[in-house]
Amino acid sequence: MQATVEYLFESLPEGYQERLGRPGEYPFTRGVYPRMYTERPWTMRQYAGFSSAEESNARYRYLLSQGQTGLSVAFDLPTQLGMDPDHPLSVGEVGKVGVSIASIEDMRTLLDGIPLDKVTTSMTINAPANMLLALYLLVAEEQGVTWDKVGGTIQNDILKEYIARGTYIYPPGPSMRLITDVFAFCGEKVPRWNTISISGYHIREAGSTAAQEIAFTLANGMAYVRAAIEAGLDVDAFAPRLSFFFASHNDILEEAAKFRAARRMWARIMRHEFNAKDPKSWMLRFHTQTGGSTLTAQEPLNNVVRTAYQALAAVLGGTQSLHTNAYDEALGLPTEKSALLALRTQQILAYESGVTHAVDPLGGSFYVEHLTDQLEAQAQDYLDQIAKLGGAVAAVEAGFFQQEIEESAWEFQRQVESGKRVIVGINRFNNPESPLNEHTPVQKIGDELGSRRRAQIQAFRAKRDGQSAGNALEALRQAARGRDNLMPYILEGFRRHATLGEICGVLREVWGEYQPSY
Repeated sequence: MQATVEYLFESLPEGYQERLGRPGEYPFTRGVYPRMYTERPWTMRQYAGFSSAEESNARYRYLLSQGQTGLSVAFDLPTQLGMDPDHPLSVGEVGKVGVSIASIEDMRTLLDGIPLDKVTTSMTINAPANMLLALYLLVAEEQGVTWDKVGGTIQNDILKEYIARGTYIYPPGPSMRLITDVFAFCGEKVPRWNTISISGYHIREAGSTAAQEIAFTLANGMAYVRAAIEAGLDVDAFAPRLSFFFASHNDILEEAAKFRAARRMWARIMRHEFNAKDPKSWMLRFHTQTGGSTLTAQEPLNNVVRTAYQALAAVLGGTQSLHTNAYDEALGLPTEKSALLALRTQQILAYESGVTHAVDPLGGSFYVEHLTDQLEAQAQDYLDQIAKLGGAVAAVEAGFFQQEIEESAWEFQRQVESGKRVIVGINRFNNPESPLNEHTPVQKIGDELGSRRRAQIQAFRAKRDGQSAGNALEALRQAARGRDNLMPYILEGFRRHATLGEICGVLREVWGEYQPSY
């Protein structure tokens, strides 16, 4: 039987109503919206991208036809590092872990037949986030979709790249400028766009604990807010479009409590530390991805079960959108079959499990509330340490985050190797003859794609007006030396058929590349 929000709230033990608050109200411990999934489920946003724009477009259309409700784009490493497919360092990496995008022509192909006024798109891109957003907006323009109708998210979270992932280009100072330029530009021109997805996912995947994931993510978020305020932006003008991105691992109740604690902490930070007045500025809205690092190559079908439980934890914790990993991702890129099963996992959870019948099914649980308080206290201790170091940027430059994550990752591995932490099929119940180890087809991207993409980008440059593109790149170079918002210059560069590598290359010339000192 479907319970009502009011019944669930009124039935809480004495004292809990005041302490927890109602769903959709400050401090949002119980969720950012009053009715959460009782009115509609979370957005099912399966992360996908591989090989060429044509092949990725076909996968997006297939997933949308099967009930996916939002796009999520994975880019290959050259794209993430702002390099064209014919750059010497791109050899062997083109299209391998995501789609290769280097020009307006590529983005046009990637989004062919996808109505950008009806489908929201998340793009996992950081150092060149401004550039991929510019390409997306230009394709929307070509479709006749005005920018105020375009919705989606760019990850745009460079601090976690220095901490845990490594696909940075520029030093922190100019990188933060690019981020605040997006805040200002979208606040005026693209109001439905989430200008950043502050990511704890990669921090957790690198080996952090749940408490560290909360603390390091919120610390990065605070750094972005401060940078935007220092750039002259009003907090309530940009904060409602901030979003977050977390991992969901195997401990169901800890993960649900983690999301509750993070929401409560961010609400207090925004309201009291940054004096935000708009309740939307206090909301921590987030996307979740199930834990890629928890997947095993041994008995890969076990990953279906792991992913389902992790998805349940994310939903119990109140996520706004969700990606469920495919069972074969420890072996290679998802096949069409495994990607469909991952989507079906979400759909079964949403429409068969009954979990959407209550706004906050775990609210008021003594154990969950205890875990929420405990994680908040541990995360706050880390935030206090980061503040003493001078904030997130200073902590990154000092290697504090990196060292803490490395120690947590080592402790986790030590527990696995000692058998204290059980991984089914790895250090317990492992049977090499298990039928669950039978051959799983693996999708592989051949090296011939690299040759094809090199020829495509060279042909693209050959047929353009080279002087016009060069003039646009020179204007960008001069703007980068000054203080203008760079988004209009980036857009103009792509309009004149400059490539991703050329635009990022101009900024490399002006700002240099980041070299860690720790």
